[in-house]
Amino acid sequence: MATIHDVAQDAGVSPTTVSRYLNHRIELPPTTSARIDAAIARLDYRPNLLAKRLSTGKTEAVGLVTPEIREPFFAELASAFEDEADHHGYTVFMSSTRSDRDREIASLERLHDRHVDGLLMMTNTTDDGTLAALIGRRKNVVIVDEDIPGVSVPRLFVENTEGAYAATRHLIEAGHRRIAYIGGPHGLFTVTERREGFLTAMNEAGIAVRPEYVAIGSFAAELARAATKKFLELPLPPTAIFASSDYLAIGAVMGLRDANVSVPDEMSLIGFDDIALGALLTPPLTAIRQPVEALGRQGFLTLLALLNGEAPPMLTRLPVELIRRQSVAAPTSKDFRA
Repeated sequence: MATIHDVAQDAGVSPTTVSRYLNHRIELPPTTSARIDAAIARLDYRPNLLAKRLSTGKTEAVGLVTPEIREPFFAELASAFEDEADHHGYTVFMSSTRSDRDREIASLERLHDRHVDGLLMMTNTTDDGTLAALIGRRKNVVIVDEDIPGVSVPRLFVENTEGAYAATRHLIEAGHRRIAYIGGPHGLFTVTERREGFLTAMNEAGIAVRPEYVAIGSFAAELARAATKKFLELPLPPTAIFASSDYLAIGAVMGLRDANVSVPDEMSLIGFDDIALGALLTPPLTAIRQPVEALGRQGFLTLLALLNGEAPPMLTRLPVELIRRQSVAAPTSKDFRA
């Protein structure tokens, strides 16, 4: 097996020069870089990663903890995170926790055991203090998307409140007054912020929020499906639904189809996320678009800053955007108005 000394001798430079070149710590003339690259290819040189880790105390690997890799939102974010990590020479180890607290704890323990240099943490469960305590005892952790109260680490969120406000205003400006809201689990940061945006828009318009038009409990499509069925059974059903995630919007679509209620002729619908599947629905779903790729890339860059001993912002907010499609229309004679 070729060594770094073999590469140095073949390229006509010192082993130190080769080492610094491979670690991106030196900028060489193009001709010198080409000689080193050619020597590496010729000798089929592979760095001794174990020796490197022992000498530097770094693994050049980072962890990504995601609630569910099968969901498009988390899959896209993970892909962007991995692309950015690869660009900077880092390997990513991923853990899908399935929203299980024990799996989340195990992921943090791996960081403690130095299996990775840092960790990007995503959760969609409410914390009883366990995660906050563990994160508080670790270095190089970044939180993305959902907050974990009681921790002092860099966090990246989107403008949840502003997005929900824009979605609700869009329905109001289309002429709707009986607007239902479907939210996620109680106690989650994103759920609270999006509900605040909804309530603010309704209050500003002077529209009372009917308790029977509000359903909160989980991000499962079946919750939205059941909630939509209950909305339609009311003596005075809503004419529009704001679902605070696209999965909830898809569940609402299922409930509307069960009842043969058409979108948007009889019910307008808007979601939050703008996953690719939403644009493929019939009609295509109007939604608040989250900058998912930017969350992933910026998440890694924030983590990289920690690894380099820098002090990144403790809170970063990324903007959202209203994507208008065909699932929202003005109330018509076909809707459920009394």
